Amino acid sequence: MFNIGDKIVYPMHGAGVIEAIEEKEILGTKRKYYIMRIPLDDMKVMIPLDSMEGIGIRQIVTKEEVESVIAVLEANETKMPQNWNRRYRANMDRIKSGDIFEVAEVVRNLVLRDREKSLSTGERKILNNARQILMSEIILATDLSSEEVSTLIEDSIRESPEESVEESTDK
Repeated sequence: MFNIGDKIVYPMHGAGVIEAIEEKEILGTKRKYYIMRIPLDDMKVMIPLDSMEGIGIRQIVTKEEVESVIAVLEANETKMPQNWNRRYRANMDRIKSGDIFEVAEVVRNLVLRDREKSLSTGERKILNNARQILMSEIILATDLSSEEVSTLIEDSIRESPEESVEESTDK
């Protein structure tokens, strides 16, 4: 059970702060909900308390763990399926896991792929969603602004080793 003021992650939506715990009647059923505010877009989300376990809600990472997330962003691209449909499903499963390290991998891999060749509309949507989820948690864990976190993420994702070698030999 979480309390008002706790910082939590709601997979597929991102990290936020619990502002209230309210009982609401929706479609004739009364249920208790966490009212969570997500810092990006100042969005509010209602999370039913009685389905918490199946959703995968967790507390946000610590400042120290953010350093490990940055290390994931700095690492080399991991192998992804060549088939777009399989790659899409694998990335969605990683995001749905709610694991910040999995989300960071999705962001890194898709940013690198986008730099190599433009992403399809579907993959661009996944990248934007994953980036928002990642940013919301880092913002709450570090108290940095959204602009600072965006720059941190972009600067952490390195070019692939082949590009680095080519660049150094061109000079």
